[in-house]
Amino acid sequence: MAAACTGGGSSSSGAGAYGAAPATSSGSPSAAIVALRGSTLGQTLVDGQGRTLYLFEADTASKSNCNGACASAWPPYLSNGAPAAGTGVTGALLGTSIRGDGGTQVTYHGHPLYYYAGDDRPGDAAGQGLDQFGARWYVLASSGNKLATH
Repeated sequence: MAAACTGGGSSSSGAGAYGAAPATSSGSPSAAIVALRGSTLGQTLVDGQGRTLYLFEADTASKSNCNGACASAWPPYLSNGAPAAGTGVTGALLGTSIRGDGGTQVTYHGHPLYYYAGDDRPGDAAGQGLDQFGARWYVLASSGNKLATH
């Protein structure tokens, strides 16, 4: 399953998570930005640098069920402080939840948000539809619902 790369993303935000985010001089996450970006899958949620964000179908009521090895493959999108709504995103759907490891994970429409370690560049969506760690992973539409493409 090939994922097209639209390339280019903005680097106006230092938002990141664990080791999967682009390297920054700070080891801690900053205030997160969630925006909407066009891709071959349609309009999908991304971070402030244009990196694709995913939901995990095993999560329940804003609670992450992805820890340990799962969080290495699917790093949570963390934030210091309240996340900010970027272009095309409804701020009222943004929130946070506290992870078991104490990190503050960004949520959208009640779904904790994650990166996929297999995405190399902004615009990549190689994790779309994968069945890993007991459930499927999907990119999110502006509504906050999964964008199922198969």
